[in-house]
Amino acid sequence: MTASRTLTARSAWHAVPRHQVRRFAEIALAEAPALAEEIMGEIRREYPHLPVVLDDSGEPMALIGIRRAIEAFVRHLAQGDHTVGRPTVPPGVFQDFGRGEGRGGRSLDALQATYRMGVRMAWRRFAEIGQRLDIPPPAMYELVDAGYEYLDGLVDQSVRGYAEAAARQAGERLRLQRRLMDLMLAEHHRGDPSDALAERAARIGWPVPERVAAGVLLRPAREAVAPAVGQGVLLDMEHERPRMIVPEPDAAGRRELLDRALAGWSGAIGPPVPVTEAAKSLRWAEAAVRLMERGLLPSGEVLYCAEHTEALVLLQPEELIDDLALRCLAPLAHCAPAHGQRLAQTLLAWLETRGGAPEVAARLGVHPQTVRYRLRQIRELFGGSVDDPDRRFELELVLRAHRLRGLLGNAVE
Repeated sequence: MTASRTLTARSAWHAVPRHQVRRFAEIALAEAPALAEEIMGEIRREYPHLPVVLDDSGEPMALIGIRRAIEAFVRHLAQGDHTVGRPTVPPGVFQDFGRGEGRGGRSLDALQATYRMGVRMAWRRFAEIGQRLDIPPPAMYELVDAGYEYLDGLVDQSVRGYAEAAARQAGERLRLQRRLMDLMLAEHHRGDPSDALAERAARIGWPVPERVAAGVLLRPAREAVAPAVGQGVLLDMEHERPRMIVPEPDAAGRRELLDRALAGWSGAIGPPVPVTEAAKSLRWAEAAVRLMERGLLPSGEVLYCAEHTEALVLLQPEELIDDLALRCLAPLAHCAPAHGQRLAQTLLAWLETRGGAPEVAARLGVHPQTVRYRLRQIRELFGGSVDDPDRRFELELVLRAHRLRGLLGNAVE
């Protein structure tokens, strides 16, 4: 039963004569400073770890807050409407208490426990005053209900302050984290970035690892919430394509944790590099994402660049590979498209296996005699150049790139 309902026009407290109420308030206000000191002393004994913050005059802010809270409650009792309800809570000090706990990284548990202790001690003192003045017990019971409702108001103020501090801290941490990531992912640095990196990392309590991997994510939806990548992984959701930095990416269990956290997301994580070379890892991740968007790498998941090295190496410099292909595969230009494709498939299989017709045939799923026929045609078209190591390397390079792009099709009999 709340005080706002108990201490109404028909409550036991309302039936207390006005002169008794006024006398109760006078005595309680007179004893408020001593009561506040007593509560403060008990709090210090029970919770010695709570910080003591002094105001400009050197008086503990907690003591000021306790005294003001008692006085506000008692003055409300003596109001002319003779009802209690919920008195106005002095906001400043109790919000500051909450802010202090938030800035200190502590929970509100201890603070709320001190509030409850204060209410119990105040109630004992008020009960003594009520006995002295012969105030009926039912009225005093309603008063204690009002006290606990008042406590709720004090807690509300502290929670507001706590939430405000937490929001500011979170915002400041994100700002400092973005500055750290910007430094790490910058392409060029003035001198050795190690000292600046260590200083910025220390400001957010981030242990500087030896190696990192940079990642780029594609949002599954514009309103998607940040993935829970866990402590240590730096994540910047402010970019259109969120970026992240994974410390010690090869550490045991790191891959499994990331896979679970990034389920439903797509993107790429670059190769592990020294922490001062994170920009290189980011370049590979960005390149992989571009290939994903073109359909040249699998989409719908977060890829690891180290597992797609061939595609990243062969598919990125398109102009160079295309120019090399024009020169290397010029002999096939005079063949019918389907026939030229079959010869290209056979040539690549031969270059990769370095074997005879049976090995090439097994790879292509055709008859060895068919392979022998195609290899004779290849020699007629390319001449002795297929025996030159440098030319063979170039041919294999462009043919692998064609296969990755899906330009070789399937082997056909």
